[in-house]
Amino acid sequence: MSLKSLVVSRVAEAITSAQRLDAARDKYEKERQRQGARHRIDYFHQIDDPYGHLALQALDQFRSRYDVDLHVWLVGPPDDWAAPERDRLIAYAREDSARLAKRWGFAFDDHGVQPAPDAVRAAQAQFAEALGADDFWPRALSINRALWDGTIEPSAPAVTGEPCARGDAERARLGHFMGAMLHYGGEWYWGIDRLHYLETRLRGVGARVQGAPAELIFAAPDLELKSAKQQAGERPVLHWYLSFRSPYTYLSLHRAEALADAYGAELRLRYVLPMVMRGLPVPQMKRTYFTLDNAREARRLDIPFGRIADPVGKPVERGYAILAWAMQQGRGYEFVDSFLSAVWSQGVDAGSDAGMKQIVEKAGLPWPEAREQLAYETWRETAEANRLELLEIGHWGVPCFRVNNVCVWGQDRMWVIEDALKELTS
Repeated sequence: MSLKSLVVSRVAEAITSAQRLDAARDKYEKERQRQGARHRIDYFHQIDDPYGHLALQALDQFRSRYDVDLHVWLVGPPDDWAAPERDRLIAYAREDSARLAKRWGFAFDDHGVQPAPDAVRAAQAQFAEALGADDFWPRALSINRALWDGTIEPSAPAVTGEPCARGDAERARLGHFMGAMLHYGGEWYWGIDRLHYLETRLRGVGARVQGAPAELIFAAPDLELKSAKQQAGERPVLHWYLSFRSPYTYLSLHRAEALADAYGAELRLRYVLPMVMRGLPVPQMKRTYFTLDNAREARRLDIPFGRIADPVGKPVERGYAILAWAMQQGRGYEFVDSFLSAVWSQGVDAGSDAGMKQIVEKAGLPWPEAREQLAYETWRETAEANRLELLEIGHWGVPCFRVNNVCVWGQDRMWVIEDALKELTS
């Protein structure tokens, strides 16, 4: 490993460590108390984002459970660099939000289309007018319901100018780019999926209202992994679309195998090139948030993470060249496990022969034969075929998981795949 790789991996480890996080939180709380300030939370609401529609409903419960000042900002959609494949993202957000709403009792139905632009403008104007009003919350919830139900009424806005301008500017100043985001004390929390982290943090500093419900507003279920009876006929297939440059893929690694094992499914590895290597931008703001989000998810899941040797570029290509061969040897998963663990938690430079040799041998494969695979490019055809298939089923990013016609994006939704496997094996 080069000196540069060693230094970068150690810096990443320090930035993502629990010690740094605890120190930053302690510093923030001491300064807040010194100033006599209340707990302030900023929420950035994109009105035509279905995840925001769920978040607004959750925050209506949240505000009565915690002694905080909740400041709401209206924002527009993310820039193009933050929303690659925007049409697919929008369609999937509706589908996913409808699934979450049904499971946890929120109000949202996917009508198959986004609200019309004039309806969005009307809702934005009405929402902006309601900001700061004594009856903001009932008005805001009513406006959102009307937008998504298709019953929003155009009105002459009292607010002039661009209604999202102030919110967009404040979100950018604080360092983010998405809607449905909560900010408290230097940390970001996305929608209902990350609300439990904020709730836990606030409980730790005594901000929970006395007598408030003990349970969290939303917490995604853990996998049950109950061994299913083996059925006669073909085994179900669990397609796992993965990328060696995706830390979320790394976090899903062992659960993907566990799902396949528990339900007797074939785990089929479908590797694709990382977005940045397909010409899609991933700016620093986005990389920073996702790295820190992965760190806290890794701590929750008890997965080593943080000593990072970013494999973007040649390391990924070298890894896929060997993966294609490893799959033929029946050691594909073992190689994926070894590679992802090495680059995301051990600081191993997969771009060097020494680093790759370590990865290969840990996967139980011979290095001399593996090294020969680096001269071949046939893996590119497979990676492109996997990417095209992913697009055909309405997705673009990884990790994705598919069982028959059930397909979800992200390690947060593996419980959906477990439900699909249960149906096939019950």
